[in-house]
Amino acid sequence: MTTPTIHRFAGFDGAELVWREMGEGRPVVLLHGFFSDAQTNWIRYGHAEAIAARGFRVIMPDLRAHGGSARPHDPTAYPPDALAKDGLALVAHLGLTDYDLGGYSLGGRTTARMLALGATPRRVVISGMGFEGLTQTGKRSEFFRNILTNPGSFERGTPEWLAEAFLKTSGGDAKALVHILDTFVNMTDADLAGITQPVLVLSGADDFDNGSAEALAKALPLATYVIVPGNHMSAVVKPELGQAIAEFLAA
Repeated sequence: MTTPTIHRFAGFDGAELVWREMGEGRPVVLLHGFFSDAQTNWIRYGHAEAIAARGFRVIMPDLRAHGGSARPHDPTAYPPDALAKDGLALVAHLGLTDYDLGGYSLGGRTTARMLALGATPRRVVISGMGFEGLTQTGKRSEFFRNILTNPGSFERGTPEWLAEAFLKTSGGDAKALVHILDTFVNMTDADLAGITQPVLVLSGADDFDNGSAEALAKALPLATYVIVPGNHMSAVVKPELGQAIAEFLAA
């Protein structure tokens, strides 16, 4: 496997954030999911390498409060759309004008919010995310707030227990991560209708954690809906996810 290079940039408020990079060619910015990081979401299971092999420069930030990026505990470091603003700061830092953009789960939501705030990628990937996960963020937010504020209280095998187990393995900082939930901004029907780029809506066959991916595809003017094996936790470890993204971007 190719070893990615590690770089740093200033977020929208000057916070020191990290991005990893692999490959050469057309830039694509990929955003990871909640409790995860670029290494886990995109590199470990070969997705970034599969995309880079198709002629892409794969740029993968660790979102605020995740991975090697700053993990402030001060709630003022997490205003609405903080992650989207950090994403726009990275695009500006790299001077990207002709690029692609995508994300998984929280990264998919952040991708959508970047578009709502004016990002202009050529192609877009929204994976691990459904219509309700973009337009009604409260339910998912409260699910995670419960996990982050009530550690050790969940029955083995429940969705909460599984998510907490992932948080532990990723070394997540609960005091920082809980503030990410306050940054969520709902997408409106008009926001979705305004996304005129070709969009790959990519979902695990058994992933309903963020609502209906099929409904999201129908709400977008120019979407392609693709199903890969797995649920929300397992789809991201399967090679089909990276292959589907690579094929869409290279089309």
